[in-house]
Amino acid sequence: MVLSTASSILSQSQQQQLVQELEIFKIQGRDKQGHAILRIIGNLFPARIVNLKALKKYLEDEIFPSLSERPFSVVYVHTGVDGSENSPGISGLRSIYKAIPINIRENLKAVYFLHPGFQSRLFLATFGRLLFPGWFYWKLRYINRLEYLWNNIRKKEIEIPEFVHEHDEELEYHRAMDYGLESDHPRVPNLDTTVSTYSMRCIT
Repeated sequence: MVLSTASSILSQSQQQQLVQELEIFKIQGRDKQGHAILRIIGNLFPARIVNLKALKKYLEDEIFPSLSERPFSVVYVHTGVDGSENSPGISGLRSIYKAIPINIRENLKAVYFLHPGFQSRLFLATFGRLLFPGWFYWKLRYINRLEYLWNNIRKKEIEIPEFVHEHDEELEYHRAMDYGLESDHPRVPNLDTTVSTYSMRCIT
């Protein structure tokens, strides 16, 4: 399938099927508190092909029903996301949030934002309060390395794409690429390495 195809060429059902096939959203595994995990791979979302109506319909049909009666956490993988290619836009994000049933919002326990960049931090600091209520920030954690995700998530129960592991290794060997501002995860340093900060709770 040619991913440059305009969304108008695909029917809504075809767009929903594409989202399903790409496994952008997948309920898989548990965190260490026993909560279900909704894993979201950001850079797999074809924003130029799948419109907002189709995305919301997919979530309503395939994802929300499985989360309506149990607590869950979200692992959002931001690795490699391009805003023009993978984002539904500010108004789209707000519309998606409003479409989430209240009981599902109440079941949300934590959001783990893996591999955030400066722009995503700035976006949330600038527009976050326009998109989400204040309580959301207390559930949001920026996680800059996979090793810290495993402090909260059962490692063998969730699939992480290979490109995410590769990016994580790049961060390890090129510390200047690390986005950490304030650590949520105290670490005992090795004798031959410098401690770098890895994650920040967004409390803006």
